[in-house]
Amino acid sequence: MWAGKKTCKLQRFYCNWQKGGSYIIFKIKCDVQFIWGLGVAPDEAECYDVYGLDEELLEMVPKPVLAVLFLYPLTSQSEEERIQQDSSLKEPSGGVYFMKQTVGNACGTIGLLHAVGNITSKIKLMEGSYLDKFYKSTANMNPTERAAFLENDREMEVAHSVAVAAGDTEAIDDVATHFICFTCVDGELYELDGRRAGPISHGASSATTLLQDAVKVIQKIIEKNPDSNSFNVIAISKKI
Repeated sequence: MWAGKKTCKLQRFYCNWQKGGSYIIFKIKCDVQFIWGLGVAPDEAECYDVYGLDEELLEMVPKPVLAVLFLYPLTSQSEEERIQQDSSLKEPSGGVYFMKQTVGNACGTIGLLHAVGNITSKIKLMEGSYLDKFYKSTANMNPTERAAFLENDREMEVAHSVAVAAGDTEAIDDVATHFICFTCVDGELYELDGRRAGPISHGASSATTLLQDAVKVIQKIIEKNPDSNSFNVIAISKKI
């Protein structure tokens, strides 16, 4: 049960497929097919739902965990806090792959790009795949330039078409939730959200404690929304 109190209605990974200048939102029911379709080698990493935040349930998640994706509801309080915190954020660390989100309803896509972009030294991308070319093309860009590159990249339409065709999907019209990513870079836990001014550091972390460290931050967010069940945690784990 979530936070040891209640069962959470699971919501799946949201991504966006650009078509005709607008974004169609899909609820991807098979995230692993999505990342494989974009270029993560099937024998390198896999997505796992985290069914609860209690320690015994966290232990069920295959290790090592490379990144954590978190879905939570957007509220007036969360938006006010975002604006206040952004005023004091520093420039991104040189070791953190971070990009801005300039397209509406693209948080799932940005979350995935943040997750994989910070673990390319730990997993192999298929040569010539969408992700392989995307990261090579944007490696020396700043966060705003990366956002512009994605916004104008028509190959994303094709990449999403392949990924969506590989899984069980349904189109949805309303998204009042948002995805962010947690990852460990150079021994530090970072929260990555393309709507923010930059990466948010949450202190020391490691490859072995990433999931537990991220959950500590996640629990605080959940506590601010006690009446909502629109949360989901997805771990991207290295396949051993």
